[in-house]
Amino acid sequence: MARRSNACQWLSLNQALRVFAETEGTQSAEHIKPLHWYVACRLVAEGGFHPDEVRPHPPLVASRKSGKWLLEYDPASAAGGEQTVFGGLKTKNVDVVVTKQDIGPVLAVSIKGTFKAFRNLTNRMEEAVGDCSNLHIAYPALVYGFLHVLRANRDDKGAEREDAALRSSGQVAESIARYHDVMTRLTARTDLRNDVTKYEAVALALVNPYKPGSGELVDAFPAPTSPLIFNKFFPTMYQQYDLRFVYAAPSLTGTTRRAEWDAGSPALQNMPSDDYRPRLAAGE
Repeated sequence: MARRSNACQWLSLNQALRVFAETEGTQSAEHIKPLHWYVACRLVAEGGFHPDEVRPHPPLVASRKSGKWLLEYDPASAAGGEQTVFGGLKTKNVDVVVTKQDIGPVLAVSIKGTFKAFRNLTNRMEEAVGDCSNLHIAYPALVYGFLHVLRANRDDKGAEREDAALRSSGQVAESIARYHDVMTRLTARTDLRNDVTKYEAVALALVNPYKPGSGELVDAFPAPTSPLIFNKFFPTMYQQYDLRFVYAAPSLTGTTRRAEWDAGSPALQNMPSDDYRPRLAAGE
């Protein structure tokens, strides 16, 4: 069976980001869809969410046998598309959503990509506040993350000043530094009674567009101490999910507890990504 071009694929982070880094033009959103797929698959393999709860649906199938959760690779089960979520002000198409039966959306990730014209990041700030507020009004317990990747164009490699993320000195562009500082104020929402304008987690990442190394994250920014570094994003989302939907509601843990996959699961034998580890059952 031919692979459907819009169906979710199991990719490594570098594969997903290479598409973003090397695509010319953004009209069809093809440059960012692979990152949607990466996030969806990671939420299953590492996060322990059932594939049927995630949209876009990953090419994965989960089953329980002899008390063990098994994960299998199945391209025919994959699907694309965004999830329409009911908002407090309007419906919103969200890039990646985990929905629990009888509970509703419990975790969501909005993913943005910017190629150039970084002076326009102020518009992203306004959009981010509006999107977050809209969904948290309707679902205060929703664990909502914002992941934004920027192409690390350099002015010493021919990029115009307004399109350069990095200067020849190695410093990040002023507009991106300001954007980072604003977004640090919109992250780390730790309780459903907190400010609805804040996300539970925000990540900001620069992506190298040049060969060799195309699609790799630029380590120099954000700084390791920043709350917006990529490596903090998923652990923070899982922690907030568990605090709200598992530990705070013990009577629902049969529904909300995240799966721990058997180490012998067929899908885990040839994972395309080594930038995260699958969530395995204790002792495996």
